[in-house]
Amino acid sequence: MTNTTMSARLAIASEIAAQAAELALGFFNRRDAIEVSSKRTQDFVSEADVAVEQFICTRLAEHFPQDAVIGEEMGGVLTQAPCWVIDPIDGTSNFLRGSPLWGVSLGLVENKQPVMGIVALPVLNDLFAAESGKGIFLNGKPFRRDDRFEDVQIVSLGDSADDKLDDASAFYQGIRAADWSVHCYRCTTVGMVFAAKGIIGGHLQRRTTLWDIAGGAVLCQEAGLETVVKFARTADGIDNYRHMSVAAGTANLLSAVVPLWPAFEPQ
Repeated sequence: MTNTTMSARLAIASEIAAQAAELALGFFNRRDAIEVSSKRTQDFVSEADVAVEQFICTRLAEHFPQDAVIGEEMGGVLTQAPCWVIDPIDGTSNFLRGSPLWGVSLGLVENKQPVMGIVALPVLNDLFAAESGKGIFLNGKPFRRDDRFEDVQIVSLGDSADDKLDDASAFYQGIRAADWSVHCYRCTTVGMVFAAKGIIGGHLQRRTTLWDIAGGAVLCQEAGLETVVKFARTADGIDNYRHMSVAAGTANLLSAVVPLWPAFEPQ
């Protein structure tokens, strides 16, 4: 049975994300004037990222003062307790170049697993919200994934500056050999939203971060896609939220992925 109304918690978080998206869009429309710096190769941060993250943090503290917060720019500590995870502008490179393919992502993690996700694509005027076991909403209305034309096999493949080129090339060739066309949006959030929406069959990323996937993973799960999220471990056995992997897609896609990526066989 499809839920027709959001929980109070999801409704509040969605409103915060909508306001953050409006703020981010304002920066996007005057991006020629904003300050930008580079964190590392092809990884940029702008004053828009910082301002949007600070805005979300402030609003979360007003409504959910008991919850922890992790942000891409400010960091934070992940425990088993409820924790909001923020990516203020995912796809900063796209944002700076004027592409519409960027988003604002807000996820709630409990016991280190995403349980609520809100993703706004401001230029496309889309705001997706989902809670585990309660379906998806698009711009406040119940939404169902479009599963027509699944024989048109398109997958989003995320990349990272930390990928080893030989490994990334072999994985790409394996996906292509399985008759999947590959898109690379340079934005994890967009890849996962497009998968949840039914524009593509799924999103695969062998190296990512919790803030990139905390919102989108719940959308994919609630869209009916097989969704597997995994942490890498530090040398002392701690889950590393800065080094994660995600596979979200149709059963057909995941069956093609398993021989190339055995760790992501659905349980």
